[in-house]
Amino acid sequence: MKAALVESVGKVAVTTVPDPTPGPRDVVVKVAACGLCGTDLHILQGEFAPSLPLVPGHEFAGEVVAAGGEVTGLAEGDRVAVDPSLYCYECRYCRTGHNNLCERWAAIGVSTAGGAAEYAVAPAANCVKLPEHIRTQDAALIEPLSCAVRGYDVLRSQLGSHVLIYGSGTMGLMMLELAKRTGAASVDVLDLNPERLATAGRLGCTATAAVADELERSRSGGWDLVVDATGNAAAIQDGLGRVAKAGTFLQFGVADYATTATIEPYRIYNQEITITGSMAVLHSYERAAELFAGGVLDPDVFISDRLPLESYPAALEQFAAGEGRKIVVVP
Repeated sequence: MKAALVESVGKVAVTTVPDPTPGPRDVVVKVAACGLCGTDLHILQGEFAPSLPLVPGHEFAGEVVAAGGEVTGLAEGDRVAVDPSLYCYECRYCRTGHNNLCERWAAIGVSTAGGAAEYAVAPAANCVKLPEHIRTQDAALIEPLSCAVRGYDVLRSQLGSHVLIYGSGTMGLMMLELAKRTGAASVDVLDLNPERLATAGRLGCTATAAVADELERSRSGGWDLVVDATGNAAAIQDGLGRVAKAGTFLQFGVADYATTATIEPYRIYNQEITITGSMAVLHSYERAAELFAGGVLDPDVFISDRLPLESYPAALEQFAAGEGRKIVVVP
């Protein structure tokens, strides 16, 4: 089959690899679409993935075309979205409900071959059936949405909160949509990309700006919830200083390993500021699938580019350049 392959650090190509075969409790999914994500860039840079070469792609959906002998509840022809998370279920973190912090954490498309291919194998337990009204290609959005749902689990957002989001790429826009659904009093969005900011405005945010200083008059005391969806050091540093008293800063964007920021311990103590993070998916994939089926996102707004699998290297370059919103490849 054809697949994108990160052959070595900095090198990706579309090539031919062996077809996958299911284990006893696995299914093989004919991929309808696979989304690109910042994690894919980190893999290309030599981070995250335990070893290369690797078929990337952890955001995908498709049709079951084969099933292992012990699979029940799924059959050939079922359309599914796939939670890429692979846990050991044995370590302390798994046994205390923090599976996303598993000591042997792995993921389809990060540790094992992923969905940037014609076919991918996944545990049947990781598959969520799609309702009839959902287009299979659109369901690649469920995985990033499940990460955003996890982010709001961590935030424990209160009704009437004032929210500031750094970044209006796919994840920032998803956090915007969830903020609206969780009763935010206002949701302001920052980005240096005017086209992306225009999309945030189209989705109904309260205000947009390139830098927070442009909004400071409206929120002179800061924001109750500040979310970094960029992973950018300058944005993170600025955001830490914009949190209101008793507020929360969420590190949601994936930063490079070497990224650092400075905190003011006395201010954190004196103003009871919470600094927290959200890592991947935790008991949130099924809820994201239900929210998606209920129309929380408009796929035609969120997916800006649908490219053939053969264009994966160019799609990755486009993503790295910050062009468009969610880019998906279609085998």
